[in-house]
Parts: sequence; C-alpha cells; structure tokens
Amino acid sequence: MSQEISLAPLDESRTSLPRIRVIRPPSFSLLGLWSSLRELWKYRDLLYTLTAHRIKVRYKQSVLGVAWAVLQPLSLMLIYTLVFAVVARIPTGGTPYPVIAFTGLLVWSLFSTALTSSTSGLVSHSHLVTKVYFPREILPLTYVFAAVFDFLIAIVVLAGIMIYYHVAPTTNIILALPIVCILICFVTAMSLVFSATQVRFRDVGVAMPLLLQLWMFASPVVYPLSAVPERFRSLYSLNPMVGIVDGFRTAVVGGAVPELRTFAVSAVISILLLPAAYLYFKHVEATIADVI
Repeated sequence: MSQEISLAPLDESRTSLPRIRVIRPPSFSLLGLWSSLRELWKYRDLLYTLTAHRIKVRYKQSVLGVAWAVLQPLSLMLIYTLVFAVVARIPTGGTPYPVIAFTGLLVWSLFSTALTSSTSGLVSHSHLVTKVYFPREILPLTYVFAAVFDFLIAIVVLAGIMIYYHVAPTTNIILALPIVCILICFVTAMSLVFSATQVRFRDVGVAMPLLLQLWMFASPVVYPLSAVPERFRSLYSLNPMVGIVDGFRTAVVGGAVPELRTFAVSAVISILLLPAAYLYFKHVEATIADVI
C-alpha cells in the first residue's frame, strides 16, 4: 500500500493543496473490475496524450521516420524467404512464400514490439510512478497502442506485396478485424502481467528476447500451419498465437474462413485472460511505487 499525490485537487474552492490518495488492492470481483475500468476511462485524455507522445518520440529526428515500422518485418521476410523458400523449400500450397512470411511477421511484430516495450514500461517511468497518481495500466497500454499504429502502417506494405505477387483478397478479409481485436486483447493481457511482474523481478525483462524468439518458432509465423504434423496439431494449437497468426493469414491471404476450432481456442484464452490479467495488475499496483 502506498500514498501518492493525485493529479486532481480535492476541492478547488476550498484549498489548492493536492489530495493524498491511498492505493489499496481492489477486490477480485466484477465490481472491482468495473470500478477500475471507470477510473481508467476518466484518464482517457492522459492515455491518448502519452500514446501520441510515445509515437512521436519513437520517430523523432529519424531519417526514415515511420518507415522503421515496416523495415523490420520486411528485412526478416527477405531473410526467411532465402532460408525457407530457397534452401528448405517449405510447401506453401501455391501461395508465394514472401506473402506468407510477411503476413505472419506483420502480426508477430505487433505482438513482440508491444510486449517487449510494455514489459519495461513501469520500470523506465519510475520517476513518474513514484511521484503522482494515475492508473498505472496506462503506461503498458500506451506501448500496445503505439505498436498497433505501426501495424496499421505495415498493412499498406502488405497490400503492395499482395499486388506484386497477384494475390487477390476476398470478402473474407473482413474477418481479419475481429482477429486483430483478439490479438490486441491477448497482447494487452500479457503486457499487464509481464510489466507488473517486471517491477519485482527484473529477470523478466532480461529473459523476454529469448522467450519471444522461442515463442515465434512455436507459432506459424515463418511457416504455414499445414507444415505442422497433424498428430501434434491439438497440442500445438493451445498456443494462442497459432490461431491468431493462422487466422489472419487465412483471411487476408488465403481468402478463406479461418479454421474455427484453432481460432476459438485463441479467442477463448485471450478473452478470459484479459480481465484476469487486469485484476492481477490492479492488485499488484498497490505496491508498485514501494518496490520499483
């Protein structure tokens, strides 16, 4: 439990002194969740301001500017095309491998960028966390929204690659929207958990690059789901990123409806994990300023 100066005055007509807010862990209940969400909504302007600041700072005094948002997945696409399409010759079912690779890397880039940056978000803003009160979840959320901004820019490049390889989308591309929403839910949940845990255990930030590297190869990012043996498919699909990556690729590039069972696993895990992760974050929030 910590005491901090709030950003809002107690009563401007009576005193100009800032009020002291005592942060206590909320109850693990729907009422506590709703109360936290209502408070977060009151600080929506701060969330927007910090997100915009995050995006501007990232590309400030940069020669390439927002082009950096597509440079990483594009360069990785070229490398994996050389390895998996030229050397290993992974079957792709007739779809050009660069399209398959870039589509998977596009989704993965949103996930990995948001998770990597948000994990250290609280620690890197310790000077702010220990001085004034605001809902702490705003900090990891700003990194998630900044990664979504990069994702939207990279979508334009994906469209150009599809045009170049004569891959025409179908009306099923509209299914990509709910898939991206599930992706945002999942990465938000993971960001809340890891950022709160990083405050107490700094090993989380150190282990994050290795974790993401292993996680990427355990997901159909640089290879299609069809390359996974059928006997391992059920266990493999328990990874939420499997249904998200394959579903997005199927809807956008394949022009078909994603496999319902695989995507349903990802959706259920993401939807259930998000409120649980948020309640965990709010519970830990009470001692963040004391241990950071």
